[in-house]
Amino acid sequence: MTGRPGFGEVLRAHRRAARLTLEQLAEVSGVSARTLSDMERGRSKGPQHRSVTALADALALEGEIRGQLVELAREGRLRDHWTRPTGLCELPRSVDDFTGHAPELVWVSELVYAESSPGVGVVGLITGSAGLGKTTFAVRAAHTVRPSFPDGVFFLDLLGMSQRPLAPAEALRSLLRALGVADQQIPGDIEGRGSLYRSLLRDRRVLVVLDNAASEDQVRPLLPAGGAGRALITTRRLLAGLEGVRRLVLGPLPLPESTRLLAGILGERSASDGEPALVRLAELCGGLPLALRIIGNRLASRPGWGAAELAARLADEERRLDQFKAGDLKIANAFGMSYEQLTASARRMFRRLAAVPGPDFDAAPAAVVGGVPVEDAWEALDDLVDLGLLHDGAAGRYRFHDLVRLFARDRLHEEEGADGREALTVKVTSWLLRMATLCGRWFEPGYGRPARPDPDLTVPASPEEAEGWLRANMDGWLGAMRTAADRDRHSLVLDCAESMHWFSDLWAHNPHWHEVFTLGAEAARALGDLPRRASQLNYLAWARSLPPGDPEAVLRYAGQALELATRSGATAQIAWSQQYTASALRLLGRFGEAVAASCRAAETFRTTGDIDSSVQCLAHVAHCLLDEGRHAEALERYRGLLAVLEDPESGMTPSVARLSRPLALLRVGHCLERLGRREEAIAALTEGIDVIETLQMSDFRQALALETLAALLADEGRGEESRHASARAARVFEAIGDPVAADRCRALAATP
Repeated sequence: MTGRPGFGEVLRAHRRAARLTLEQLAEVSGVSARTLSDMERGRSKGPQHRSVTALADALALEGEIRGQLVELAREGRLRDHWTRPTGLCELPRSVDDFTGHAPELVWVSELVYAESSPGVGVVGLITGSAGLGKTTFAVRAAHTVRPSFPDGVFFLDLLGMSQRPLAPAEALRSLLRALGVADQQIPGDIEGRGSLYRSLLRDRRVLVVLDNAASEDQVRPLLPAGGAGRALITTRRLLAGLEGVRRLVLGPLPLPESTRLLAGILGERSASDGEPALVRLAELCGGLPLALRIIGNRLASRPGWGAAELAARLADEERRLDQFKAGDLKIANAFGMSYEQLTASARRMFRRLAAVPGPDFDAAPAAVVGGVPVEDAWEALDDLVDLGLLHDGAAGRYRFHDLVRLFARDRLHEEEGADGREALTVKVTSWLLRMATLCGRWFEPGYGRPARPDPDLTVPASPEEAEGWLRANMDGWLGAMRTAADRDRHSLVLDCAESMHWFSDLWAHNPHWHEVFTLGAEAARALGDLPRRASQLNYLAWARSLPPGDPEAVLRYAGQALELATRSGATAQIAWSQQYTASALRLLGRFGEAVAASCRAAETFRTTGDIDSSVQCLAHVAHCLLDEGRHAEALERYRGLLAVLEDPESGMTPSVARLSRPLALLRVGHCLERLGRREEAIAALTEGIDVIETLQMSDFRQALALETLAALLADEGRGEESRHASARAARVFEAIGDPVAADRCRALAATP
């Protein structure tokens, strides 16, 4: 509340300044002394206009001073009207099973006593997509803080998602009536209504909940301009143009809270349904309170149904969205209201984005499916985010909520014919696979930037950009491989799989390589291409040789590759099958056989002039010696290997030598560690690890080297450096999906 003087105080001050008694002023003005006494003591806060004019004339008040007295009397009359209960804009009832959002409720409570700049009212803006329960949350929050607003809590639906949102002038009329202003005292123009509304909110502890806002223009006239009043707005749109508001983005409920809400809706029967079934239902609802309420209401109204049975129905993606309806509640309707707000081109973009595989995407595939330039795609994506139909994340990437994606797919099926949908799928699948192939080939020796790329592709400017695209879009281009395989587009699939050979070494811990090369092998089989099928089978052998390793699978794939390569005369693939056989034999502890196989492979590569591959096979001989415990011999071989890698006249491809050198340094470090030469081992491991980080090659080899380095540093009494190395190892193990090793290293990093 403010300390602004009322009409009575100001009148008394003017009377005393004029040196008049009550009786004298009564005589001059024609207003009775009793009435004057009631005015000055506050019993009559809003006298009639003619009485105020008579008093102003008697006191010889002019200009601004006269206007102040008249305005105070007018406010007093309105205040008298306002104190009468009206029942207008009453806050809706809350729900008794409201669950979660504790931090968000605290955020609202902090608005009650929040400070604001002069002339800027305290306004909370709650945004979020359809189905997130923004209105339910705002109503619950308003009931929670109601004791802090003794002058009233009011609620107004602005109809933002309807075809005719509530006009600001009509919204002001409703709010002024709720605040107690008689119809005949409401100004006819929006400026007058806004001024009166702000003046009423300035001195009163009032909370106004403005639900379902459509735009900045709609809500600006409804905001307080400082003082005691507060406003809380809910909207599906971001309303990024609003200045000076406190923003809260409402997100989906976490799984535990979703499960509790579902159990709360079901009441006593939730115990008989069992927690696993409820958890599964909550997962399928994706944290949307509206979806949870619909599913809960369906179960509660059908005692014969079981939660597990309904979960089984929801598991079918083709029919899932149809299951989210109960009485007049239907989740598709909630999404549909947002969809109808879009322009025709944005609706087209929205439904066609359902054809893009993977959980997220950027503007490039959006431009492809929308058939628009990338700049226009950004604009359409922003519109979709603004309405909550898409979520934007880091690095300009966008994603659907699972249920919104299903809605988009339904719109695509309803509004575009089968031929159009098939053409769209072919278009986006082709684009993703050609992009992946283009990026993958950046890492092939002597390849790099293509001279004449397809004109619709976004050509990376560097290997780093190519790698970033492949990693960020892994789910998208792998999904495109599956789709293309289903549609017998074998050449696209095989080209993509082949292009990943060199890149896969940089991302060895990626769990999807087995599927990538399996799809490649099946595509080569369908095309009847024996050499390329042998190549893909060898890549599969490589994928199965990575830790923890499956030597039997490696032998199986390498054996199949050898048979096909021999039949087709593919010498290089014969040599690779020999080398992967050697890898399996080493994993099985059959070191002599492994050395012999690697030597045969190295000789075959040497005769074909492939120095790069020949050197790799000889490196494997050193690996066998190290694993067998012949550390001095292994060290000698690794140092010989380093000499070759560092020799510009060796005949090796420079990029291959550059990538191989740090791995050889790590092996040298491991040999020195086994030989007890700690200081030399620390130096070799440190150099190798630093180079790997520079080349962004982090994988299991770096993690193991860091763990070994940490142990060596600890033995040397360099505890702080040891803990630092353990923490780095933990981060790499975590990144490559080995949580057990990560926990082990974190524990060492925390040891004093």
